[in-house]
Amino acid sequence: MSILATSLTLSCTPGEEHPVPAAQLEECQYSSDATTFNLWAPNAENVELKLYENGLGGSPIDTIEMRPSNNGIWATKIEGDLKGKFYTFQVKRDGKWLEESAGISAKAVGVNGQRGAIINWDETDPEGWNEDISPVVKPSDIIVYELQHRDFSIHQSSGSSYSGKYMALTQEGTKSPEGLATGIDHLKELGITYVQLLPSTDFATIDETTLEKNQYNWGYEPLNYNAVEGSFSTDPYKPETRIREFKEMVQALHKAGIRVILDVVYNHTTNASVTGFERTNPGYFYRMKSDGSFANGSGCGNETASDQPMMRKLMIESLEWWMKEYHIDGFRFDLMAIHDIETMNEIRTRLEAIDSSVVIYGEGWAASDPLFDESKLAFKRYTYQMDGVGAFSDNIRDALRGPLDCSNAGFIGGIKGNKEDLEFGIAGGIQHPQVSVTAWTSEPFQHISYASCHDDHCLRDRLEEALPNASEKERIAMIKLAQTAVYTSQGIPFIFNGEELYRHKQGIKNSYNQPDDVNAIDWSYKKRYKDLVDYYAALADIRHAHPAFGLGDAELVRRHLEFIDTENELVSSFILKDLEGIDSAKSLVVILNGSKESVEIDIPEGNYIILARDGKGDAEGLGAFSGAKIRVKATSATILAEK
Repeated sequence: MSILATSLTLSCTPGEEHPVPAAQLEECQYSSDATTFNLWAPNAENVELKLYENGLGGSPIDTIEMRPSNNGIWATKIEGDLKGKFYTFQVKRDGKWLEESAGISAKAVGVNGQRGAIINWDETDPEGWNEDISPVVKPSDIIVYELQHRDFSIHQSSGSSYSGKYMALTQEGTKSPEGLATGIDHLKELGITYVQLLPSTDFATIDETTLEKNQYNWGYEPLNYNAVEGSFSTDPYKPETRIREFKEMVQALHKAGIRVILDVVYNHTTNASVTGFERTNPGYFYRMKSDGSFANGSGCGNETASDQPMMRKLMIESLEWWMKEYHIDGFRFDLMAIHDIETMNEIRTRLEAIDSSVVIYGEGWAASDPLFDESKLAFKRYTYQMDGVGAFSDNIRDALRGPLDCSNAGFIGGIKGNKEDLEFGIAGGIQHPQVSVTAWTSEPFQHISYASCHDDHCLRDRLEEALPNASEKERIAMIKLAQTAVYTSQGIPFIFNGEELYRHKQGIKNSYNQPDDVNAIDWSYKKRYKDLVDYYAALADIRHAHPAFGLGDAELVRRHLEFIDTENELVSSFILKDLEGIDSAKSLVVILNGSKESVEIDIPEGNYIILARDGKGDAEGLGAFSGAKIRVKATSATILAEK
């Protein structure tokens, strides 16, 4: 997430209750014969609908007075074919007309999201869209790759003719200048099974009318939650274009065997004064302090109120919309701890009714204390109360690479005191008899195992700052060690786009608005660091070949996962035992050595295939090993499979 200041709202009574319609809110329903408009504005004295020829600029071509209906809804129906026109709502309250907006639930918008768009949705489907099916991915095969559209393809080395656009992820056969696969082909080579897209819903930060200015923003300033962002489309002025191209991207990923997770930011909006929320029912959708100012648990100037019935309804219906219309397979919730547990559980229930394999997880923290009962919020420590909802694990993250203050490089940097949190993460955050850290998951797939993401340093920058005297070879060995722990964890492995290429961001931690020379992925790194790329791919192959690394059940983890006792604080080793009927191997042994010297470790005597050793990996095996003791080099990992 990023930080954005905002202004105070118009006054509103905290906790104000309004009737909430049972039916799904459809603000614009088009047919060639007539278009129906609905707006939920229970406090309005009057509501007008304004029609425009264009998505931005110009005067209204018509103004229609809407009529109050049931449950706070204002409605009107206009005969004739309005396709291609744009609209806004304007609400009168306390004797004053508020500013126009696209409403609180716009699904198609014009340039910069200022006006809703009237479109024929059937015309936004690419060829074969009705036959698009999400690939089947076993839970044990889930590997998430976090991806930012612009970062991924904007660099000239990407070989894409759609640099920085949704369509870049539809192109097969793109190559780096050195002839190596980029784009979607690279993702297939890497063995990941999900991409997590950074915010792709309409956000306010980038001026879509001046894209030639080379603007950059992650997009954590949402404006219209149900509409597609225009800056990643080839023509932000045409609402159908952004929608169709987004669908083509999802379709291409599905054909490649990759499912799609959307990063959603319901915890706050952009500057509240410009939102449909504040221009429709001021104050209702946010948590407000007694003095009429916004609560700021988001750190972005305003904090939404998931506990408000209509906000909860909008969140749930928005998520359902993305699944049904855009075939999205999962969601990552920004600052999920601002949302209440009841809402998150209802979200899971409703989304699983659409797709039982939907993946749901989020950040189990907030920027500061939200204005709500802490015990009822979706903090990481309460994950066990939300079946089917996961949380990012700062336990394994900080244990592996060190704390946020960058004072040390953690376990992989040879720092003691991290073994307990590391092994907690390896067990998937569950209660385990050999782990002393208090469990916060009830099942292991609620634990998102990672070492870096878009927030904070990428791994290379982290190690360069924490260990300025280490060589590049030493740092790459540390990254391989960290990712071995991530990929062999019982949680869901998660990696950040480009870290397999040894990407950097010039040492900048929060690069949310930095230019392309900071954020863009240089694909020439793929050849330079091919050995690292190959190791990431090998870890994915090993995990796919051995489902015991993702047992998916807390009881199975407690039964089969056993940590091998060693007094060395910089060595963590474990065995997955008695795997008949679960895995092709009888047992699996993993040894993680964070120390600066080689170590000899006792293991159950047996005949093993070496899957990974000394920074190399191969699911088919690197060779054979027999015995009850094995030596592991400094800052490296070994993975063995018993025949």
